[in-house]
Amino acid sequence: MDGSATDTDVLVVGAGPTGLMLAGELRLGGARVVVIEKLAAPTGQSRGLGFTARAMETFDERGLLPRFGQGETLATSPMGHFGGTQFDFTVLPDAHFGARGIPQGQTEAVLEDWADELGADIRRGWEFVSLADGFLDGDAVEITVRTPEGEERPLRASYLVGCDGGSSRVRRAAGFDFPGADAGRGMYLADITGVELRARHLGERLPNGMVMSAPLNENIWRIIVCPDGTPAHDRERTVTYQEVADAWRHITGEDISGGGASWVSSFTDATRQAAEYRRGRVFLAGDAAHIHLPAGGQGLSTGVQDAANLGWKLAAAVRGDAPDALLDTYHDERHPVGRRLLMNTRAQGTVYLGGAESDPLRELFGELIRYDDVKRHLAGIVSHLDIRYDLGVASQPPHPLLGRRMPPRLLVGADGETRIARLLHPARGVLLDLADDAAVRSAAAGRRDRVEVATVLVKPVEGPDPLADTTAVLVRPDGYVAFAGSSADGLDAALEHWFGPAR
Repeated sequence: MDGSATDTDVLVVGAGPTGLMLAGELRLGGARVVVIEKLAAPTGQSRGLGFTARAMETFDERGLLPRFGQGETLATSPMGHFGGTQFDFTVLPDAHFGARGIPQGQTEAVLEDWADELGADIRRGWEFVSLADGFLDGDAVEITVRTPEGEERPLRASYLVGCDGGSSRVRRAAGFDFPGADAGRGMYLADITGVELRARHLGERLPNGMVMSAPLNENIWRIIVCPDGTPAHDRERTVTYQEVADAWRHITGEDISGGGASWVSSFTDATRQAAEYRRGRVFLAGDAAHIHLPAGGQGLSTGVQDAANLGWKLAAAVRGDAPDALLDTYHDERHPVGRRLLMNTRAQGTVYLGGAESDPLRELFGELIRYDDVKRHLAGIVSHLDIRYDLGVASQPPHPLLGRRMPPRLLVGADGETRIARLLHPARGVLLDLADDAAVRSAAAGRRDRVEVATVLVKPVEGPDPLADTTAVLVRPDGYVAFAGSSADGLDAALEHWFGPAR
């Protein structure tokens, strides 16, 4: 394909949280982006009711937290669970289960407003139809879309990203393998009104299945209904409130059929992951790349982090600031995270939803969770705070922060105190010069359009400090540490690898 005439730099299919987050990231990096979404308007459904601690940090890095209406500190809960076994997440420093009480519709609205302000072209009522051949070795990608008027027309871009959910058409059209386990059971999710219920926040296991119920406000209850022996639902089939009420009565004996629902949905325990996240100029992110049992609100949060990892890399490729190999690091870094997500949600499903055969496992979990080491391990998994990317650095021993998120330490500079999250608002790299070292600042010369240099001191903390004796830290736009050391040795190589050659 001749890529000289394209409609945009990046085409994003799907305007859910992942697609909208990606659109904003791309615009911050200077790339043109068109988002197509087959729905004419947002559903407004509150499927997710918050996001994990790591996703919260990702929003903080873009200055988005105040848009949720609670300032930079959202309401969080120190208590979390793993497979229904509750425990205190504060065994980890600065840790919590994540932000709670934020409907997914609000998250989508925040991200859409942000992406729109940045200049993303969001086209609702536009539907992906097909993908032209040549995306594996051409210099552009072309798709056919159906417009709101029913007209089919081509769109061309340098790159295409499928953020179109678990039934992704982009994934199928591009020939991605999607191995995993088929659904074994069907379950229901609904927000209901006009009924009197009691709270079952962590779920209640009964002879015919498991139910959860929690008040969203004084009039609306969120319920999850997991009947035993129910076959998996067809994803395209419309679910009725009566069907949900029948399943609730079958498990609990309670009649809620006199109430109503603002929306109802079904889901399954199908678990699949794309074998690769990139094929040529086509990428997958969010549920298009991985589907799983919705346990702990991890799906939305993982998709947002997929977008934060991919966006700055795609924008750099569009600008010509990065080698093609930088785009391969998206799969290298995020595929293991997705694999671990599937592992933990399957484990939780076995504990949570299993019948009498899972009673010994539930009892064992109840015993293990009393140990702080176990709490720390499980809290790190479900909050995503345990993510560490393998950056392929051969230094021995590697710095303890390499590949990890830069911790939220207070930084003191000439203009006063700040945080790394605020320095990352423009989605550029940040080089922290922690010892007023001219050699550190000199390494960034010629890359000031991509990397901000901040000469700061780090406020000390009690106990072991991973930043002790560290004079330079290179933080990528997604908040992860790409270099840390006691001198500038190796810094230039890290800068070139992640941000391209100096100009």
